[in-house]
Amino acid sequence: MKGPKRSWLRPVRPTRPKNAYSIFKGCSSKLLCAAFTFGLSGMSRGLDEGLISTTVAQNSFIDEFDMNASYLNSSQRANRLSNITSMVHIGSIPGALIAFILCERIGLLWSMRQLCLLWLAGVIVVITSTGNLGQLYAGRFIMGMGIGQAGVVAPTYLAEIAPAHARGMLVSIFAMSEYVGIMIGYFSAWGASLHIPSSSAMQWIIPQSIQIIVAGFLFLSSFMCEESPRHLGKNGEWEKAKHALGNIWGLSIENPELVSEIQGIQAQLHTDYGQSLGGSWIKPLKELLMVKENQRRLLFVISAQVLAQWSGANSLTSKDQPPLFPIVDSHGSTAYAPQLFSLFGIQGQSTKLFVTAVFGAVKLIASLLCGVLLIDHIGRKRSLTSGILVQQVAILYIAIFLTVRSHWSGDESGSTSRAAIAAIIFMYVVGIGWAMGWNSIQYIINAEIFPLPVRSTGSSLLMTFHYANRYGISKAVPSMLLENALQPKGNILVLFGDDFLWFIMDTAFAP
Repeated sequence: MKGPKRSWLRPVRPTRPKNAYSIFKGCSSKLLCAAFTFGLSGMSRGLDEGLISTTVAQNSFIDEFDMNASYLNSSQRANRLSNITSMVHIGSIPGALIAFILCERIGLLWSMRQLCLLWLAGVIVVITSTGNLGQLYAGRFIMGMGIGQAGVVAPTYLAEIAPAHARGMLVSIFAMSEYVGIMIGYFSAWGASLHIPSSSAMQWIIPQSIQIIVAGFLFLSSFMCEESPRHLGKNGEWEKAKHALGNIWGLSIENPELVSEIQGIQAQLHTDYGQSLGGSWIKPLKELLMVKENQRRLLFVISAQVLAQWSGANSLTSKDQPPLFPIVDSHGSTAYAPQLFSLFGIQGQSTKLFVTAVFGAVKLIASLLCGVLLIDHIGRKRSLTSGILVQQVAILYIAIFLTVRSHWSGDESGSTSRAAIAAIIFMYVVGIGWAMGWNSIQYIINAEIFPLPVRSTGSSLLMTFHYANRYGISKAVPSMLLENALQPKGNILVLFGDDFLWFIMDTAFAP
């Protein structure tokens, strides 16, 4: 009885030969190219998050866009900051929404190419804004239109071309590449702060320009990739699907494993809805919203996204929220400092940027190890539960530290200094917990839980909600951290409560 009740939650995984893993182990050039091109597209979001979070901390950017203008009060400064950082999230909402239409109409390969062009165009608009706040907003919105599509196109493509036993690791490349982008963004901003004077706009323009190189490189490398065999099959192009899968897996079209895979795709399409769903993009949308099992799947993943986004990884570790938390002093003025590290005693702009860069490196290494060693070996649920527990313990300590610290006097003893060092360590532990849990799992569940005919549609709607929620976080957190609001200690206690709620939900309902 228990199994059938939750069958709608279980990922849709077609049966494959047990030795299918040998296909991935062989690493054909097409499979490597696909993993490289689509996997590294996660850098789009990581680069933006790493760069903008450090860019808005640099004096060259602050002066050029009047971030600390005297005519702005603390609330208005926080609002301007959140407008700049969140504009990519606003653009990502329509980007994710149109992604499923583009995937159905032009395929995943051309969807990848056009999102790279949108991202590249947006960056050019940003770096040529020269103090024009409106142009800066417009450029970051265009960037978001491309970046938002990447969260739909890349995980879906990787899940559709991967051998079953390597799917988790392949999709994890996308999540891991976010941290590659974040780390590059952090270190490039740190290097620019050391070698380029703050009086020059080049201090923030040069690091931002890195995105042009990455977007152009991914666009060109996409021409060496194959279209998704499942997309071709959904549109009735089975011969092309066979050749595409053969090229990706490095097998002839007569190979029994390839024939079995193609038959599995055909069987899944006909089992789910009795026929292939080619043609109009409206049909899979109706199937997603009107079929009861799909409604439940959609409700589950949306609920999971809400709790995951407010679990602390985005608002605490500044993966999406800029590491420029407004710290209000006793005189009521607002000073901006990278992440919460300034609350733990880290002083000096260069030092704080360096500590932030190391933080990105820690998250990258943790994400890499978890993607390779955990997800496909101990399972999605165990990996997620472990990550939530680690993250919850770390956030609880930080919340206690900030609460106690608010009652300290100006003089700090050796014990308080050691407590601050422990808080810094637990900031890194929060990132490790996120890497173990939601960092990769959110994309894997999105790509696996929906049936093939509605996979891109479901993933697109979910990522639309995902970016809308992240926009809400980026707008809310700067104001929540003000002295007359929750302050850092209250905000982190809210995050701890969210972690606890998600742990219960994960234990009870996650497949």
